[in-house]
Amino acid sequence: MTERRPPSKQNPREYSLFQLSKAETLADPYPFYQRLREQEPVRWDPFMHSWVITSYAETVTVLSKYKADRAPTPEQLNNMGLSVLSPYAALMKKQLLFMDPPTHTRLRSLCAAAFAPKRVELFRQASVKIANDLIDHVQEQGSMDLIKDFAGPFPSILLAVLMGLPVADHEQIKQWASDFVELLGNFEHDLDRMKHIVASVEQLRVYISEKVTEQRSEPCEGVISTLLSTVIDGSMLNDEEMIANSMLFIAGGLEEMTNLIGSGMLSLLRRPETFAQLRDHPEILPSAIEELMRFEAPTQYTGRIAPEDAVLGGKAIRKGDSLITVLAAANRDPARFPDPDRLDLTRSDNRHVSFGWASHYCIGAPLTRLAGQIAFATLLGRLPDMQLMTTDPIWRGMAAMRGVNSLQIKFQAQAAVAAREGGQIVD
Repeated sequence: MTERRPPSKQNPREYSLFQLSKAETLADPYPFYQRLREQEPVRWDPFMHSWVITSYAETVTVLSKYKADRAPTPEQLNNMGLSVLSPYAALMKKQLLFMDPPTHTRLRSLCAAAFAPKRVELFRQASVKIANDLIDHVQEQGSMDLIKDFAGPFPSILLAVLMGLPVADHEQIKQWASDFVELLGNFEHDLDRMKHIVASVEQLRVYISEKVTEQRSEPCEGVISTLLSTVIDGSMLNDEEMIANSMLFIAGGLEEMTNLIGSGMLSLLRRPETFAQLRDHPEILPSAIEELMRFEAPTQYTGRIAPEDAVLGGKAIRKGDSLITVLAAANRDPARFPDPDRLDLTRSDNRHVSFGWASHYCIGAPLTRLAGQIAFATLLGRLPDMQLMTTDPIWRGMAAMRGVNSLQIKFQAQAAVAAREGGQIVD
């Protein structure tokens, strides 16, 4: 039998990922992750019915070698009382995130061209304009909600442009996307809330379906039209694959960029010397983005399935066992990162796992990096004296997706206007 007993004299509930359901743990999960990693980095969680992995080396092994095809079947959803999610489960089966080779290999190769670094770079000037326009709207106020006024709309507008969707729809797209990621971000779901979310996801599906149909006859610049025209070895995406993965790109991209900007700026503003370092030395932006992604992983964990019997971290894993790899814990493993709880913007050898690993390495990573560099350069260039107006921000109630609901900041309006008029704008 697989060894699944917790260490003696320990309360298994105190070491379950369900602790992330507590607001105080959600506000700062890293001491909890540290306890897990130090006590038992590969641990059977009887409440999650899954192995929980918190060490870097074992996380890389799982991400590299274990199965991603973990979408629940209609029967499993029925047994959990969540039959309302059956349409979403069918959608998951068509998404890269939940596929294994060879299906994943074919689909990823078809999608990769739309997110190649050179192609993403073409959107740099559009990104710069979007970021500065958002600051223009608030620069004379002397304060703003960083999430509502910048970290939320910046990626939603950028992704609308990138995908080839009407920019006027960006607020609605953002709401749909927020509902979509809520399905992945929580352990437990309120049935009434789920009915709303499923309806919202269906609205997004219909919207993307309509845009695919439109662009099939009238192509435009953007990811959707690129995917429609991409042919590799005689293969093309079918409509279901196109729609399902466009939804994934939008929802995942929005979530990752919003959380990177929000959590990243909070981390900087809590450390005035580090904030000043990045403001005064924008040349370190590339390494700073990697460190901010490591320090506060936008996606805290992901799941896999054991493809065969194996030994992992000294534990016997059975074929078909569920595993949860806590990316945020692996990113702070002292066996891999010296002084891991220190935010070091010039950290070298920073191979974090926030973008995943191996064949499931995030296809949108080039876009997130570009957007992050432009967002932070614009914010620090236009608002060089910004300060937090709260010491206790409220984190979003999603265990898997880490981000703040609201982040009030203040700044000198005159400095913001002067930066704009003086040409202190990132390019």
